Amino acid sequence: MKAEERRRRILDESWIGDAVLCLYCRGRILKQDGALDGDKLTRMTSNQFLSTFGEPSEVEAEVGRVYAEDGLQAAFAWIEAKLMPTFDKREAKRSPPPHRNAT
Repeated sequence: MKAEERRRRILDESWIGDAVLCLYCRGRILKQDGALDGDKLTRMTSNQFLSTFGEPSEVEAEVGRVYAEDGLQAAFAWIEAKLMPTFDKREAKRSPPPHRNAT
């Protein structure tokens, strides 16, 4: 496959993968935080974060391929297993839980 064809395929797959990733992240935020958080969504889906795992479009393309081959729940499981552990570690460093005073 020519480089141009490969890049086109990656962009097509990443188009779908990006949508699946956003859907997963929005659901996770609502489930875990019980509120809308656009800033957190941006951190979860940003090219800066995805570049931790490789070229961002290629990461999104992998999500898209898993979705196309195995369905939405498989894609969600892939995201949870491959991306979220790193995201959770970053978030823990970013905003430690509030200190609770003993009374």
